Amino acid sequence: MTAELKDKVVVITGGSRGIGKAIALAFAREGAQCAIAAASAANLDAAAREIAKVGAPPLTIAADLRSLAGCEQVFAKVKEKFGRCNILVNNAGATRGGKFLEMPDDVWIDGFALKFFGAVRMTRLFWPLLKEAHGSVINIIGAAARTPGPEFLIGGSVNAAFANFAKGLATIGNRDDVNVNVIHPGMVETDRVVQLFEQFGKANGISAEQARKDSLAKSGARRIGQPEDIAELTVFLARPAARHIQGAAIMVDGGTTTGLY
Repeated sequence: MTAELKDKVVVITGGSRGIGKAIALAFAREGAQCAIAAASAANLDAAAREIAKVGAPPLTIAADLRSLAGCEQVFAKVKEKFGRCNILVNNAGATRGGKFLEMPDDVWIDGFALKFFGAVRMTRLFWPLLKEAHGSVINIIGAAARTPGPEFLIGGSVNAAFANFAKGLATIGNRDDVNVNVIHPGMVETDRVVQLFEQFGKANGISAEQARKDSLAKSGARRIGQPEDIAELTVFLARPAARHIQGAAIMVDGGTTTGLY
């Protein structure tokens, strides 16, 4: 632990499980004050107990980030409790995989509502506080932004739109002294990945375990990533040492994304 992030206020969406929880734990170990937002109060409570063992107890906010009202709820509670925000981590978002012709309209709308529009709204709401703090926005998006696939069209489309938004926002960040960067995780060991393997398996008439094996073999990766792999980079990007990293999109995928980027 260093003093660089001590007492910094870090808002993490999707902070109750998986990558989001790992990020909250990593910041808490650095002495930061976390605020975690997610849909499930029960999951938030469980995460808060875990985070409190390594750092300051987090502020928990149960809200539906698919709606403007939910995002406004998070902002209001953070502003009331702390009056400031140094770091915003847009991590919430889960999109379904499957066959294109079998995915109805509402599934597409839901995919954009949480991951894309939730991040847009949270960023817009917190921007004045981030500007005042000379803070950072770190967006956890996904490798599918650069690698389209026929069975992950919703996720790929959402991720690509989100990455474009973040890149454009970085120009505003230069003007307002707010850092804006992207992390693109590859396959990471979370409950969400388990769900995706189940969806991919169903779409192809195989078991979820076989879909997992096939995916790892196809990717050429040595292992499936861990949430902590993403968390460590997130913390680094929030440090003063990373201040000149702006508008970047960093792959954390074990080298599975081919081509130059």
